[in-house]
Amino acid sequence: MDKNDALVTQAKYGAKKKLTRRDLFLAKMGVVVPWSRLIAVIEPHYPTSGKRGRPPIGIERMLRMYFIQQWYGLADVAVEDAIYDSQALRNFCGIDLSVESVPDATTLMGFRHLLETHELPQALLKEVNALLRERGLLMSQGTLIDATLIAAPSSTKNKKHERDPAMHQTKKGNQWHSGMKAHIGADDQSGLVHTVMSAAANVSDISQTAALMHGEETRMGADAGYVGATQREEVQKKLQDMPQEVRWHIAKRRKPIKEMVEGWQKDLALAHEKLKASIRAKVEHPFHIVKNIFKHKKTRYKGLPKNHAQLNVLFALSMIFARRPKGVGKKQGCGVLTFVVLLSDKDRLSTGAIEPVLEYG
Repeated sequence: MDKNDALVTQAKYGAKKKLTRRDLFLAKMGVVVPWSRLIAVIEPHYPTSGKRGRPPIGIERMLRMYFIQQWYGLADVAVEDAIYDSQALRNFCGIDLSVESVPDATTLMGFRHLLETHELPQALLKEVNALLRERGLLMSQGTLIDATLIAAPSSTKNKKHERDPAMHQTKKGNQWHSGMKAHIGADDQSGLVHTVMSAAANVSDISQTAALMHGEETRMGADAGYVGATQREEVQKKLQDMPQEVRWHIAKRRKPIKEMVEGWQKDLALAHEKLKASIRAKVEHPFHIVKNIFKHKKTRYKGLPKNHAQLNVLFALSMIFARRPKGVGKKQGCGVLTFVVLLSDKDRLSTGAIEPVLEYG
């Protein structure tokens, strides 16, 4: 593409009156993602220039491509194609096709493998937690725990003609599901996730209770699948190591309440369960963002480690999305987005880097 043609295309795109949902979404996320802090987590493990071959692409650009992959549920090749097709995605990544090409799918795959090898997705989740804690949005006194099923592809069109051996079946209600479970521990005030665990679908929810506790809780909340959690050996050991007392608010099973005699006692029990459910509902919000907004309803990779790494990034992004300022990225005048843009330097994007200077709401 000729440089003048590219400039004309960008000018026409910027002057359009209609802003798509993709424009608004990328505008919001471009502002609120703490790029500098996340880059600092990756930088010690990222290759530097000076070796043979092409110089490495900037961390921020690769991170933006990686986040696009998570937000839209795309394969490595599909991310490359989507950026070539979409001016909105190119603007988000700071790519000018008249000057440079889009990093190819192999480069993105290498970046993803780098993150997985050094367990950086878990580190990114911790960094987002630290940021939210500094802002006073993530408390530490109460934890809600829950799990959700993530289906595995049923196809056997692979070299061994078999399903992923790390995925297993479990029965929920009267229906069987094959895949894995994402277990999370979330703050009971804000619903923000502080811990993510992954296991095969046939692993019980209650077995992950101790792993989902960060050790500073005074309150624990869970659904009826965690009845008896305090009697488990690993949970009792965890509680012994904690100096403070922990109060447990676990939902009762339906059958004992259903069998109660009609009267004020049953009404009181139902009201108590409704109160616990209203508090526990906060732990469902991250699942809604990951599965319904980010469309992550099926596993993308083979084996638990890669899928666990992806889940850590998805839940970190879900917290950023949930706490985004509501007014960022709205229309201003004739369809022009308003950003706070800082001048770029050699280590930043050539088109300027958007910094998260707005306060979280």
